[in-house]
Amino acid sequence: MQDWDGLRTAFEVVRHGTVSGAAQSLGVHHATVIRHIDALEARLGVKLFQRHARGYTPTEAGEDLARVAQATDDQFGQLAARLSGQGNAVSGELVVTTLASFTHRLMPVLASFQAAHPHVRLVFRTGRRLFRLEYGEAHVAVRAGNPPKEPDNVVQKLATLQVGLFASPAYIERRGMPTQATLSEHDFVGPDDEQTGAPALKWTIANIPRERIVFRAGEDVALREAVENGVALGFLPVGEADPSLVQVLEPREEWSANLWLVTHVDLHRTAKVQALTRHLKDHLKDCS
Repeated sequence: MQDWDGLRTAFEVVRHGTVSGAAQSLGVHHATVIRHIDALEARLGVKLFQRHARGYTPTEAGEDLARVAQATDDQFGQLAARLSGQGNAVSGELVVTTLASFTHRLMPVLASFQAAHPHVRLVFRTGRRLFRLEYGEAHVAVRAGNPPKEPDNVVQKLATLQVGLFASPAYIERRGMPTQATLSEHDFVGPDDEQTGAPALKWTIANIPRERIVFRAGEDVALREAVENGVALGFLPVGEADPSLVQVLEPREEWSANLWLVTHVDLHRTAKVQALTRHLKDHLKDCS
């Protein structure tokens, strides 16, 4: 069936028995109703109504069409009710995306959210590729750096991530305890891509001699592992570093990173997205 307007019009004519009644129900001119019926009969090659002075009486074919139209109308009504229910329920699949390095911080929060909402199926996507909310690749994103600028996204400040300089006991035993005055004499981990947006890594590139950046990697997880294994000094979020590590320098504002909570405007007000964003804000506000 290609003529949905015609099907709906015929259904309304059967219901009301007159062109004027169908036109009033559909909010169109009576001439539009007649045109739709004539076009539908021509397409099907069969008469759907007997025309007479009192109105339109469906033929056998018209009654068959009305039964199909009634079933279709009922199914659409059921579908609308189900979709409305889904929109009001904290359930179904919920896709969260962030950098792999934030997994340690986010996982306890996501675990408590899922415990509170057992009908939610969480999908956690990490990686350097930016998962696009406008294409439905994720429902909620936690991003770092400058506020995201993609159109149609709702961007909220989530937290400020405090970052300090750390070393392992093995490194300190081998090279001595670093001080502000001796930093340029020590080894550092750093980014493989010098166009990084992470403030602490940008500081490393700008302030540490290139030959002293002895280990480079494209993933924060690898940099963390290098620091923990005594390769060199490195910047880590305060409160997330391995307890065995030694904090060499206290956090500075220039090293801190802003975290942003990003949702798409089309899904921002859905119950499950609202529930997760509230949960994230409640549990991550203290990391500032």
